[in-house]
Amino acid sequence: MPIDAEHYRKLERMYGYAPVTRWYGATIHVEDGSAEVEIAVRPEFHHAAHAVHGSVYFRALDDAAFFAANSRVADAFVLTVSFTVHFMRPVKDGVLRARGRVVHGGGRLFTAESHLYDEAGTLLGQGAGVFTRSSIALDASVGYE
Repeated sequence: MPIDAEHYRKLERMYGYAPVTRWYGATIHVEDGSAEVEIAVRPEFHHAAHAVHGSVYFRALDDAAFFAANSRVADAFVLTVSFTVHFMRPVKDGVLRARGRVVHGGGRLFTAESHLYDEAGTLLGQGAGVFTRSSIALDASVGYE
């Protein structure tokens, strides 16, 4: 299957298909080798010090890098092999935007990085990961339609 805009739209629908994505209220836009995730901060995302918990940072950063990698794979779901997050500063409200891009890819392994920003464009965190092709087909069973 050739990779084209329809593949990117199917990945976006697949992202929205996941129950965890609906719980977070996250959205995604995918293009060739890149993806942008948006998550509106909710009070449920706060830790005891009233700022967004690092798990939300991870979610946004991993998703952006993951889907950037999967934009280059048209027949299989990719999996995160490893992912490292660096936290720069806290955020309490607003909309989080994670931008991911493929740094290297081909064959079975892809490396991708992502950066997380607040609404003013301030860098909140960054991440980098390794992703691999899986044996899970991209089809309607995973929301790829």
